[in-house]
Amino acid sequence: MRGSRRQRRDYRHSRIRKKVHGTPERPRFCVFRSNRHLVASLIDDENGETLLTLSTSARSFSSGEQRETKTQMAARLGTAVAELAREKGIEEVVFDRGGYRYHGRVRAVAEKAREGGLRF
Repeated sequence: MRGSRRQRRDYRHSRIRKKVHGTPERPRFCVFRSNRHLVASLIDDENGETLLTLSTSARSFSSGEQRETKTQMAARLGTAVAELAREKGIEEVVFDRGGYRYHGRVRAVAEKAREGGLRF
């Protein structure tokens, strides 16, 4: 494979995006992973709207007392996204792993969102 890591991920993500499409009833649950943080969004592709976005870098998301691993923070993010989505009346989503492997933090977000009541 040629290209930088970023170019290869973008290529994989474009392949995924050809197939995964969000609607108002079933939005796309998109995950972005940086070295330190994770961002999860619910996106309606038909209307071009972002319905919900949460990030582990938000001040309200940080736990002041104890340090967590990145995977533990990702798991908390998944439960928080599921809770807010259910408040908005969203129960079904299409999962977009963003070109990342379904492993580690990406998997933790997805599994906790499922446990929180979202159906993929």
